[in-house]
Amino acid sequence: MFVRRIAVVGTGYVGLTTGACLASLGHRVVCADVDEAKVDRLSRGEVDILEPGLADLVSGGLASGRLSFVVGASAAVADAEVVFLCVPTPMGVGGIADLQAVESVVDETRDLLPSGCVIVNKSTVPVGTAVRTAELLRRDDVAVVSNPEFLREGSAVHDFLNPDRIVVGCDQQDAAERVAALYARLGAPTVLTDAASAELVKYAANCFLAMKLSYVNAVAELCERLGANITDVTEGMGYDKRIGQSFLSPGPGWGGSCLPKDTHAMLQAADAADFEFRLLRATIDTNERQRTRMVEKVRLAVTGKRGGSLSHVRLGLLGLTFKAGTDDLRDSPALAVAALLKQAGAELVGYDPALAGGTDLGSVSVVDDAYQAAKDVDALVVLTEWPDFRSLDWARLAETVRQPVVVDTRNILDPDVIRRAGFTCTSLGRP
Repeated sequence: MFVRRIAVVGTGYVGLTTGACLASLGHRVVCADVDEAKVDRLSRGEVDILEPGLADLVSGGLASGRLSFVVGASAAVADAEVVFLCVPTPMGVGGIADLQAVESVVDETRDLLPSGCVIVNKSTVPVGTAVRTAELLRRDDVAVVSNPEFLREGSAVHDFLNPDRIVVGCDQQDAAERVAALYARLGAPTVLTDAASAELVKYAANCFLAMKLSYVNAVAELCERLGANITDVTEGMGYDKRIGQSFLSPGPGWGGSCLPKDTHAMLQAADAADFEFRLLRATIDTNERQRTRMVEKVRLAVTGKRGGSLSHVRLGLLGLTFKAGTDDLRDSPALAVAALLKQAGAELVGYDPALAGGTDLGSVSVVDDAYQAAKDVDALVVLTEWPDFRSLDWARLAETVRQPVVVDTRNILDPDVIRRAGFTCTSLGRP
């Protein structure tokens, strides 16, 4: 394997995982960030991100000398053969991805890039970004490649080192092959295509997953109306290899740092192309409705009637991050439901295994354990699928609450265990 000199600009989930993993594969990697304090911490092996295995990879890379951290993109690219852009591309006005960070790095490094270098867009970017990047570079001797990431928070290191596929897009075959070769040791299927197709792959994949989640939430509601059991329905569906088992768990809606912005960006791109993407729009609308539906389930469970008042009702929320295994709160469906509950007049206290008590979340008072969250509440509401909640002492919780009511919006609890502890239990799509 050829050892490459690689620069990674940005040390968020994608950038830090990319840099640490590429260093573990034997490449020499310099990671850059604008935050001096963060660079100092990373240089000491201190990783702020809750991501299994990442801290060990960073420490190993530092010890081997293959991984280092610097302040600013300019300091990282001087002798780089490949430069990965892993900067934020948040949702901008109208739903389109905001590319200011990408363009800023290109402006900063344009005259510093070595001849023959390859720029790689790793961030999720709209179709046409590779062309736009090349136009901004104004460098015929620097190729631009699209190499989308497919990392899940909570398993990013595993996903990088055990990929389902590697997608590389560029109109220059040599540049595409050079980037693909960086991953050669992983032995994954590789798709070499044009830049536009590579850029669209990421959006198309994430939008499909969002559709699958919205679909199963709709089926769960239908199960409730027809007296069917969503657990059995999805099990029967999942054995079909054309469908698969993943993304068939009902919940309070999808969120996080990717699906919301990617679905809106894809919808905006469709609108710009004069294509009415009704299926995707329905996917987004269904997700918004799901959050309201969770509030109505809480109303019914607490008051015994639809539309019952939640004014001055005290609720204990179990789980606040957007999913288990991460401390990320960005576009968390748990917080979206919490905001609606607060708007309805409820008093909220919450616990999450990844958050310290006293964390400022505005409408939710965050405490240090589930038993504190249960003290004198009218109902417990499970909003994130942390497995820790299954092993709680539910009999003890029953003695702590004001009303023994549980609304499990993730279907992670065993209803029989909960009921034996003295609770009434409401879940999704179950009789």
